[in-house]
Amino acid sequence: MPGPITIFSARKIITMDPAVEEATHVAVRDGIILEVGTLNECAVWGDHTLDDRFGDSILIPGLIESHAHLLDGLLWAKAEYVGPIDRRDPSGKLHKGLASIPALVKRLKEVEAAISDPTAPLVGWGVDPSLNDLPDPITRHDLDQVSKTRPIFLLAASCHIAYVNSATLELANYAAIKAPGVLRDASGAPTGELQEMAAMMAAIKAVASNLVGASTDAEQFFNFAKVAQVRGVTTIVDGGGSTYFEPAFLQAALAATGSPDFPVRIVAHNNGITVPKVEDMIEAATMLRGKGNDKLVFQGIKILLDGSNQGFTGRLRPPGYLRTGANGLWNRAPEELRRIVSAMHAAGMQIVAHCNADQASEAFIEAVAAAQAEKPRFDHRHFIVHGQLLNESQLRRMATLGISATLFSNHMYYWGDFHRTHTFGAFRAAAMNPAATALRLGVIVAAHSDTPVSPVDPLLTMWAAVNRVTTTGRVQGPRERVSAYEGLRMMTYNAAWLLHRDHEIGSIRVGKRADFTVLAHDPLAVEPMAIKDIPVRGTILGGRVFPTAG
Repeated sequence: MPGPITIFSARKIITMDPAVEEATHVAVRDGIILEVGTLNECAVWGDHTLDDRFGDSILIPGLIESHAHLLDGLLWAKAEYVGPIDRRDPSGKLHKGLASIPALVKRLKEVEAAISDPTAPLVGWGVDPSLNDLPDPITRHDLDQVSKTRPIFLLAASCHIAYVNSATLELANYAAIKAPGVLRDASGAPTGELQEMAAMMAAIKAVASNLVGASTDAEQFFNFAKVAQVRGVTTIVDGGGSTYFEPAFLQAALAATGSPDFPVRIVAHNNGITVPKVEDMIEAATMLRGKGNDKLVFQGIKILLDGSNQGFTGRLRPPGYLRTGANGLWNRAPEELRRIVSAMHAAGMQIVAHCNADQASEAFIEAVAAAQAEKPRFDHRHFIVHGQLLNESQLRRMATLGISATLFSNHMYYWGDFHRTHTFGAFRAAAMNPAATALRLGVIVAAHSDTPVSPVDPLLTMWAAVNRVTTTGRVQGPRERVSAYEGLRMMTYNAAWLLHRDHEIGSIRVGKRADFTVLAHDPLAVEPMAIKDIPVRGTILGGRVFPTAG
């Protein structure tokens, strides 16, 4: 028996669908869009309730965060935020950024003083020396000022680097660890900076094991959802590091997302990051197929090629990093990558590849080309995550091979000046995140925050793609700016397409899910520089209203 009909009114509904681009009313029944148009056109479906609480607002398709990490929710629950970017926690409280190492040390001393157990580790997150007033590296000597006896572990915003004190280095026996990412000083002693997973893993296991999937606390799922929902997100991606293949973790995820009060949908990539063997990745992804619920689905396998550009671990084509000519680190080197991609592609899996710099992107494109030659597949929708230094020749090959991308567009805002001065130089910094070129060449691109790297805020991400402005006000690569319409499409329909959810979400069309974001102003009509400041008044998920304070 069909349920009751609710008709939502708005000053304007932007559908992102060419059939009916604008409307004033949308009818919803059983969580599905029944009609879009005028009140009279919606009312012909029968008895209804008119909900006009958003009558003076703008309804758009529910915004989609196309690459993020559930780790963000876990970090808010289990660790202290001590990064340089202002961020709001799941309760809405603002945490001001710490823009220098002395400010970081001062805050850590306050945190340390409040820990009653002298053996308990101090775990923090969000640090990023590249955004400090003076971008000096964090060393064990800095953290030893906080404590020489309590283990300290700080996860960088990029999640590709950690910083530890002498107590952690001793506890985890780094004197015996020869991983390439363990930085050492002139005497050969570890500096306290650990680059990439191979170098970090011993410290994580010793003092921060609850950050790698061991927790089944429901709070992490609700934190992840709440921070996103207040910024207008209705669907968010968990980008591949979570352990849903473990029964206890899966049960916790299903219980949390199965709650009627859970305010977003999660699309979870299967874990190809901490699972070493491709056979195990495929087996886990196959096992999880169909194991989700209305708000949790599994799609694609996420693999990690290189590291973080601002952490100097992204893999670059020549001339390498600015001044030094150095290169970064492989998490999956090209030879291993070809075997992984070939196996996943042959098994019918969607591959989601973290490629921050251009050498990593090139390796993935080559691997997909080889896999397609072995076993051609239509509509595989493999895509690159970040792709910050993709160039025109790579994008043309991607279009030919059917590879898409979600770009880290708001990286231009937070790190654009740093890349110009310290990592890439002027030309490559201006060429980052080439959304306009990608769209011109027929590559479907979305954009993302990569939280916890940067805050979940799809309007800011859209704004960054439209304006390409850095924190100092510099416009970098103006020809790569996209229109407001293209930017909104990146955050809605294009993102849905990448996730194989375009038949359900991404536009406001009859038969799709009734997922909407409610804004105070029209993002296609305001001045482009004002897009990020539009208040979010609420979201509607499957026809249920979730208010915000905006």
